[in-house]
Amino acid sequence: MSKVITAAEAATLIKDGDTVALSGFGLACVNEETIAAVEARFLAEAAPRDLTVVHATAVGNRRDKGMSHWGHEGLIKRWIGGIAIASPALATLISEDKCEAYNLPQGVICQLYREIAAKRPGLVTKVGLGTFVDPRVEGARMSASTTEDYVQLLELGGEEWLFYPSFPIQVALIRGTVADERGNLTLDHEGLKMEVLPIAQAVRNSGGIVIAQVESVVAGGTLDPNLVKVPGILVDHLVVSQPENHFQTENTYYNPSFSGQQRVPLSGVSGIPLSERKVIARRCAMELQPGAVLNLGVGIPADVGTVVAEEGVSDQVMLTTEAGAIGGVPAGLKDFGHAYNPEALVDMHAQFDFYDGGGLDCAVLGLAQTDQHGNVNVSKFGPRVAGCGGFINICQSAKTLVFAGTFTAGGLEVEVADGAVRIVTEGRARKFLADVEQITFSGPYSRERDQRVLYVTERAVFELLDGVMTLIEIAPGVDLQRDVLDLMDFAPAVSPDLTTMPAGLFQETWGGLRLAAAAEPALV
Repeated sequence: MSKVITAAEAATLIKDGDTVALSGFGLACVNEETIAAVEARFLAEAAPRDLTVVHATAVGNRRDKGMSHWGHEGLIKRWIGGIAIASPALATLISEDKCEAYNLPQGVICQLYREIAAKRPGLVTKVGLGTFVDPRVEGARMSASTTEDYVQLLELGGEEWLFYPSFPIQVALIRGTVADERGNLTLDHEGLKMEVLPIAQAVRNSGGIVIAQVESVVAGGTLDPNLVKVPGILVDHLVVSQPENHFQTENTYYNPSFSGQQRVPLSGVSGIPLSERKVIARRCAMELQPGAVLNLGVGIPADVGTVVAEEGVSDQVMLTTEAGAIGGVPAGLKDFGHAYNPEALVDMHAQFDFYDGGGLDCAVLGLAQTDQHGNVNVSKFGPRVAGCGGFINICQSAKTLVFAGTFTAGGLEVEVADGAVRIVTEGRARKFLADVEQITFSGPYSRERDQRVLYVTERAVFELLDGVMTLIEIAPGVDLQRDVLDLMDFAPAVSPDLTTMPAGLFQETWGGLRLAAAAEPALV
């Protein structure tokens, strides 16, 4: 009997009150066909209703695809997710308190699927301690109607842990490239392998149904078993996609260098024009050491990978993404999460196992807000919900942590020239606050873990020293009082050894990493 059904037929299989788990990162591994068909059915029939929706990371293109299809009042009762900002309609639903919302760390959710599959009670981890996820802070609740406690605090062996309980899942919406008639699923053209296997296992062992989107279906038994990522015994139904609903990333239909079919010359990867972004990325790159295993966040942090490539030292470090790419050069913007010429593509949950255990030597992440305690917020601003994604996992595991962002935001205009920086128009919004709006990274908890933590901007660099935000560098051309201290809501400590950021960072051609790489053992 064929497992192939239409997307409209798949939508009818989801019942009121079901818990639905979705794979996806941007549009990678997203079952867009079925998601859109569910929206169409809901608008026509007001069904299904009151779904609990679970997804570990961004599912959407920041416009109208992915979870934005489900941003309708009544369709979703409860959201348990890693990122909402990739789906504006969903983020609005949460910010207007039209559904319950729990924002959990990305690694926690994808690892929790394995606990559900094995019928274990839940996930025990330190990830989330001291942040808004901690039940002593906000308990991961992101809307006023979210009142039930989910995350629990435990003491084991004299240490504090967080416990994330398991729950049954009725429907899985996953995606691959090719399936055979028996449902065996490959992910050949997916640039990320994600958590499709544990989702399918969790739902199957919960007694639910697994619906997989594919580009094509071949005869049973004709697939190379080494390429089968999800065995057919776990897949109930197949939906064949239209090309417009099977993008590899948010921006790219298919790039063979992301999924390993081809390798591209890294000289062909677009460079970055000289600007405050490039200055920040270069200064962050100065923290890299030969042989280091790195993670780069979205936005300016992703530019660090391009700087490393421009400087010709890509072979000196190992860049990774939380979604599972290892090696190569991480892509930015709407291809984020992927990498050009990766050496390996591992499952997302396996990548987080490595991260959580301390495998990262350094991480460069975004800086939206920070405060006098060294806390950082990237997850919620007023009623607007962005989501933490993998930020918390990565923050709590990297040995060296660099937060990267402009000093102010909203209309900031900076001129970078002649080895210096000049503030043309100051940003309207301050980032260095007395207290952040939400704690996505805990400075005090970091101090307990003895991490090295830096905060890099285009005009100043701070370090968290003994729990105190300390100014250690200032850019050439910047007035300390007017351009830095007067724009902070707290008075930082100023290092007695305050130095000037290297002038080469502010020039068209730098060469700092290449010169340092020639002088072992450090890049800088």
